[in-house]
Amino acid sequence: MYVSLLSIKDKYENFSKQLLDPAVFNDIKKYNQINKEQSNLEEIYQNFLKFLSLEKEYIDAKELLNLEKDEELIALAKDDIASCEQKMLDLEEKLKELMLPQDENDKLNVFVEIRGAAGGDEANIFSGDLFKMYQKYCENEGFKLNIVDSTYGTAGGFSQIVFLVKGEKVFSKFKFERGVHRVQRVPATETQGRVHTSTATVTVIPEIDETINIEIKPEDIEVNVFRSSGAGGQSVNTTDSAVRIIHKKTGIVVTSQDERSQIMNRETAMKMLKSKLYEIEMQKMQEQEESIRKLAGTGDRSEKIRTYNYPQDRITDHRIGMSTSLKIVMDGGLNKIIDALIADEKRQKLEQSGGK
Repeated sequence: MYVSLLSIKDKYENFSKQLLDPAVFNDIKKYNQINKEQSNLEEIYQNFLKFLSLEKEYIDAKELLNLEKDEELIALAKDDIASCEQKMLDLEEKLKELMLPQDENDKLNVFVEIRGAAGGDEANIFSGDLFKMYQKYCENEGFKLNIVDSTYGTAGGFSQIVFLVKGEKVFSKFKFERGVHRVQRVPATETQGRVHTSTATVTVIPEIDETINIEIKPEDIEVNVFRSSGAGGQSVNTTDSAVRIIHKKTGIVVTSQDERSQIMNRETAMKMLKSKLYEIEMQKMQEQEESIRKLAGTGDRSEKIRTYNYPQDRITDHRIGMSTSLKIVMDGGLNKIIDALIADEKRQKLEQSGGK
């Protein structure tokens, strides 16, 4: 690992030199690409510099211990050696984790789509509850959330809502939300107090950045404009500012109607379309034949990543067998589950790498 870390250090410092080169500085695309690659190494580089500094301090203390005769200085040297050893061990563990294979999408922003699935009106109401949960979670994490498109449910909530989340390493956290979410509770319309089970599907797609080139030819898309609508289908805009884009080859349909102008809605819709096409390409490379929609599951009650049990105030993530307070999570405390999922992912990667 030490040799690999030295190589990363050299690579990082070489990137710094390249970024000062006028030829690179004046080429925006190349500059952004190098800057992105350097950024991916930043955390490893900074922690390795700390390790090297401790290593030097450790060696100096060892030399002092071998040469010194004064008992007080010898005691101080021993304390320094013990302190350095512990700090170096801690940094080794951290660097070992940082050196694990990273999902190349982890640092990207995400498009999130929630759809009511099994359960009719109650599923749509639950979709609305999930959206509120993500809103509060984003507020707590300092993420910015923008609604891209939404279709209100007749009894409340959403039959579908799409939003973009921006922030630091957003995909690394939201990727765990992809799948079927199941709710167990007594609906407001239930007169006999019976607990019903409904589901909603969550799809999470990384928003590709300018360094990823996805070509879309004008003849491959159909663009429609219409008036934005609010709850109950009421028009909330007097101009045709909403944009729907249909990708003819794949049948993908994307809509953006919450931006302030048709130009901005078109730009957002194109970003979403490119991201969905990129996701398909990534799936092909991984030899997965599922479509983007299938990643979210069919919505069948038997498929689930998480259960939200309201009568017992319990939320259970079935992938790690973790249960915690439903109220805390719905109030934005989702990080408790996501942090556990991240830790579990790291544990699995460490096991697969043999802990090396």
